[in-house]
Amino acid sequence: MAIKTINPATGEEIKSFDELSEGEVEEKIQLAADTFREWRKTSFAERSEKLTKAAEILENEAEEFGRTMTLEMGKPLVASIAEANKCAKGCRYYAENAEKFMEDVKIPYEGAETYIRHEPLGPILAIMPWNFPFWQVFRFAAPALMAGNVGLLKHASNVPQCALAIEDILHRAGFPEGAFQTLLIGSGAVKAIIDDDRVRGATLTGSEPAGRMVAGQAGENVKPSVLELGGSDPFIVMPSADLEKAIEVGVMSRMLNNGQSCINAKRLILHEDIADEFERRFVEKVEAMKVGDPMEDGVEMGPLAMPQIRDDVAEQVRKSVEAGAKVLTGGEKPDGPGNFYPPTVLADVPEDSPAKNEEIFGPVASLFRVKNIEDAIELANDTPFGLSSSAWTNDAGERERFINEIEAGMVYINRMTESTPEVPFGGAKNSGYGRELSHLGIHEFVNAKTVWVE
Repeated sequence: MAIKTINPATGEEIKSFDELSEGEVEEKIQLAADTFREWRKTSFAERSEKLTKAAEILENEAEEFGRTMTLEMGKPLVASIAEANKCAKGCRYYAENAEKFMEDVKIPYEGAETYIRHEPLGPILAIMPWNFPFWQVFRFAAPALMAGNVGLLKHASNVPQCALAIEDILHRAGFPEGAFQTLLIGSGAVKAIIDDDRVRGATLTGSEPAGRMVAGQAGENVKPSVLELGGSDPFIVMPSADLEKAIEVGVMSRMLNNGQSCINAKRLILHEDIADEFERRFVEKVEAMKVGDPMEDGVEMGPLAMPQIRDDVAEQVRKSVEAGAKVLTGGEKPDGPGNFYPPTVLADVPEDSPAKNEEIFGPVASLFRVKNIEDAIELANDTPFGLSSSAWTNDAGERERFINEIEAGMVYINRMTESTPEVPFGGAKNSGYGRELSHLGIHEFVNAKTVWVE
């Protein structure tokens, strides 16, 4: 099976890669296992030096890496360049903090020296998506490498050049060849890799069905896994909120990354006292967005990553409108080349519609109205997902209720949800388990070994 770069703005095939054979995959797994035995013995200072060098490469060549991202998955170039720089930030964070995170934890016990030592597990398989093709990988790779693990990357098949570029960055930074390797393989090859005794864990960012498969396979092999799956994140706006800021951030949050982010603000839940004004101004800002070639200056939204994604979004909107949703702007798939879909806003979303019950992975905002905070929280939680949430209020009591009662892995008050190295990232319910980033992320793939000395 060929793995291809296809420009989502034009449909043009740019480059094709052959899938690795079983023998080639075997060689890479063995190299990872051999490298781990030596890599785990390196000092934090040595690991930090190499990861800092990787950050420098990312910063110095951010525009080049950004062009690769945009060419393969379609986000505006300015966003892709920012993503490369964000990866540099993540590398520096773990280069500076990993040793502290991995320190022995002393446990007071009379008559004995007792402590917890954190030790790496070995080769970890990372199954990563195309929507943030650099950041998703580096937020795994940076803590994993600093912990003393080695990585095997199965990236999405539509971003092979991104996958190879990441491997090259880490090799140029001084990491040994077997410390981080890209596997150009299809999804059918994943099971055998998870089954392999030399591979000691798996992490996946992707769809719920893919997560169930990986979790089940890792469980059968008694291996740890981390899953970051879908989201249908609520964005709640109450009367006491700074409405201007909430509208501005709401548009940004929903349309970020061409609407293809697990933590986009997908369901905007508006208190009825501010709903009319919010809706009017929100639609005005959405209609003013510039859609076009993502390589051009000033373009705020490019094409969706693949034709199937655009078709899925269009079908979800069509079914929602048939069920009774009202289109305030957008909603029509354009003719012409590329996977373009217009920024779309839906209102009066009915109970039995995709816009209410499914994750729409594209630039479609669904607006809901509620009478009070109780209704807002109930609607926010009325989803199988529980990744993140954003609530806008300047009332202290409301703030505490949102923090305590929203069923999600993350709650942001008066701020857009984001993924940043300093704080844990992960969800609840069908949005997955485990955490990435912060001190929690580096501990997902380590052995917390109890030591007792008398």
